[in-house]
Amino acid sequence: MTTINLEQKCIDAGLKMTEPRKVILDVLAHAKDHPSVEEVYDRAKNQDKSISMATVYRTLGLLDELGLVFRHEFSDSDHARYEVNSEHHHHLIDLETGKVIEFQNEKIEKMKQKIAEDLGYELIECRLELYGKKIKK
Repeated sequence: MTTINLEQKCIDAGLKMTEPRKVILDVLAHAKDHPSVEEVYDRAKNQDKSISMATVYRTLGLLDELGLVFRHEFSDSDHARYEVNSEHHHHLIDLETGKVIEFQNEKIEKMKQKIAEDLGYELIECRLELYGKKIKK
């Protein structure tokens, strides 16, 4: 998702677009990883020295409440990590490196739907996190 699309979603949700918020949105939109609050702060601070940690916390909280970002608490980490809410995907977390690998799998999607239907439910949301270690050959 581009920074402009993310900004427009914020405006549509009624958020005032301050310069610090724009910088934080830019950091999130360009993140190739799942940054923690501290990492978002460090990256935002590189663009705008006036940004405070409190602003980052407040902005991420608002974005999470609006469903524009996902707040992940992967069990291999003691801090939350964030990503823009874009296309549906799942995560595989490397327990040795902490690397988060995003993936999609049609078989898993069909299986989740069938399980929910078999139990008499409509699936609304699902977050799948796999944890593993790279197989050494």
